Amino acid sequence: MTALKLENVNKSFGDVHVLKDINLTVDEGEFVVFVGPSGCGKSTLLRVIAGLEDASTGTVKIGDEVVNAVPPAKRGIAMVFQSYALYPHLTVKDNMGLGLKQEGQPKSVIEERVAKASKMLDLDDYLARRPSELSGGQRQRVAIGRAIVRDPKLFLFDEPLSNLDAALRMNTRVEIAALHRTLSASMIYVTHDQTEAMTLADKIVVLRDGYVEQVGSPMELYNNPANRFVASFLGSPSMNFLEHSVPGLAKGQTIGIRPEHLTLDKNGPISGKVTHVERLGGDTNLLVETDQGEALTVRLFGQNETQVGANVSLGFNAELAFYFNDANERVYDKAA
Repeated sequence: MTALKLENVNKSFGDVHVLKDINLTVDEGEFVVFVGPSGCGKSTLLRVIAGLEDASTGTVKIGDEVVNAVPPAKRGIAMVFQSYALYPHLTVKDNMGLGLKQEGQPKSVIEERVAKASKMLDLDDYLARRPSELSGGQRQRVAIGRAIVRDPKLFLFDEPLSNLDAALRMNTRVEIAALHRTLSASMIYVTHDQTEAMTLADKIVVLRDGYVEQVGSPMELYNNPANRFVASFLGSPSMNFLEHSVPGLAKGQTIGIRPEHLTLDKNGPISGKVTHVERLGGDTNLLVETDQGEALTVRLFGQNETQVGANVSLGFNAELAFYFNDANERVYDKAA
């Protein structure tokens, strides 16, 4: 069953065309992540789905209902924002139940739903506290709990982890993934962080300049990017792109090689000098300037003693390389 369907959705603010012919289907129970650089349109698209912005043209369907003219409160959605948007004078329990109270739900229903969400999010010990007495991660869990109690058709997350430090982002990301498995709910999640996209999504939607560049599972996009933009956006460290350092490239062609697919090889076709070494314990990243003046990153498993200034030769498995033409489109014949 379909949870959401967008058909030829466009959005303009005056003369600025922000969303351009967006077509997308989200299946029931699917976790879909919108990812892309700042200004690509991902948050605007989420707001159009929520009804906080009107689509200039096109159709938005939630379930079987066209909701273009339906106000946000009637769309059966719940949003979790970057800002927690909690009422400082209310307790955790009252913040979580406020939306249901405003809907006129019976007290018994509110109590039951808040208790269920609180247990799910491990908030039972904090129900009597106010937001000022909570950590950032706890406040975000309260905001998520407020969404859960509404039992929505669709959860919408707008960069919910941006205000958290690195450790809390990882912990909360794990909690959101567990929550999705528990609820089997349809979720749409906006982020600029490709790590969040890769670790959370059933399906990733990569946006750029208001267009959908590619849609697929994390590994589909990682292993089979449609163009250079998608290839560069997913993966950390990002893919290396070389035009001059690999013998045999066709004129106007670029080869893309992921850092983990490069190896130290005295007979390798790429040669250069190490300009920086990142020793991460489990991995070692070598930053290399090739003899042709191109920069690349080599990701080596484990600890490596290569020093800054060392001359190195690098090899790679050609079967794992990607080729792009001068329009940055993927080509499958390396001689093309």
